[in-house]
Amino acid sequence: MMKKSPDSATVSTSSIAPVNVVDARFKANPFPFYAQLRAEAPVFTVTLPTKQRAWLITRYDDVLSVLKDERFAKDRRNAMTPEQLKKMPWIPPMFKPLERNMLDLDSPDHTRLRALVHKAFTPRLIEQMRDQIQALTDELLDAAERKGSVDLIADFALPLPLTVIGRMLGVPARDNPRFHRWTKAVLSAGTNMNYVVLIPSIMRFMGYLKKLTKERRAHPQDDLITALVQARDGSDQLSEDEVLAMIFLLLIAGHETTVNLIGSGTLALLEHPDQLEKLRGDPTLIKPAIEELLRFVCPVEMATERYAREDIEIAGTTIPRGELVLAVIGSANRDASHFENPDALDITRKNNRHLAFGQGAHYCLGAPLSRLEGQIAITTLVQRMPGLRLNTAPEQIRWRGGFILRGLEALPVSF
Repeated sequence: MMKKSPDSATVSTSSIAPVNVVDARFKANPFPFYAQLRAEAPVFTVTLPTKQRAWLITRYDDVLSVLKDERFAKDRRNAMTPEQLKKMPWIPPMFKPLERNMLDLDSPDHTRLRALVHKAFTPRLIEQMRDQIQALTDELLDAAERKGSVDLIADFALPLPLTVIGRMLGVPARDNPRFHRWTKAVLSAGTNMNYVVLIPSIMRFMGYLKKLTKERRAHPQDDLITALVQARDGSDQLSEDEVLAMIFLLLIAGHETTVNLIGSGTLALLEHPDQLEKLRGDPTLIKPAIEELLRFVCPVEMATERYAREDIEIAGTTIPRGELVLAVIGSANRDASHFENPDALDITRKNNRHLAFGQGAHYCLGAPLSRLEGQIAITTLVQRMPGLRLNTAPEQIRWRGGFILRGLEALPVSF
């Protein structure tokens, strides 16, 4: 039987020991547990800190199917009964505009928004950032080198994508301290799940972004907010709430993935010195190396929420209508039926069809930017810092809790 706990996400069957899947200690190495689930219970229930039941899907083929299957809704209102909706956790009214984001919508709303956003968030825009990303990477590493030892998360992996997205959006340099402070407050929502304490910061942040958006409508500039404001498909364009929701989505979904890729990816290379030396000796391996690090460290451990529109059977188990489904990307990416020697890090791996950026209609829009930032950050780091090493015992490394993302709290290193 499954045991429920009010403040943890626990699971148990007669053969599987109870595990808290949102606990930071579990995050350090969740892969043996997922291997057991793939073998014994590929569709498995857990109870989240919100007391909501969720179904973990762990085999590659099943995860891929869930990501593509329109019977799983992103918007719970398209799946749940009125009775189920009444039992959902309360969301402060001021957060309602943020629900108009692509990640939480189904077709036709999702299709419409994605078409409009594609007109703004173009490959050309991302490629234009290459030189700025490289310059910022060098600047951050110059400062780190002078110190001799740093927290690679706080001093490199975090400020790099945060500054890049700020510049792309068009945040004035004078506002960077406030922008960074508010963004970090919003990002913390994913780990503490206590929205009430975040209300003041998010209210100020939303007010700031609304003002900035209004300025761009009146005085267009060469930045992403202007592009979002001006994006049109015939007579259709993004509303103020939709622009605001898109900015938040870019900050949270895109930014966090890159922080975790750079931080956890660097740790993986330090823990596999043969692969680190291989990359250092041949920088042209950086593209397959990034794909392998995405597969191996799983910056997004579970796909964002989906809800069954009807009773759906997977691997012999029926998931009832309206229930929360979590497709475990971190498990799919270690499935031996799709990856040879899946628990080994191999930066020359061929045919690496990992699911790190999802699949289907909700495939990550920011994947090209995250890849570019990861490639530049990691290749520059390993080339510039030949003496790069951990500055703490491996067992002292702390991971962040949560159930969607997988990333480090800190990564002390020396050069």
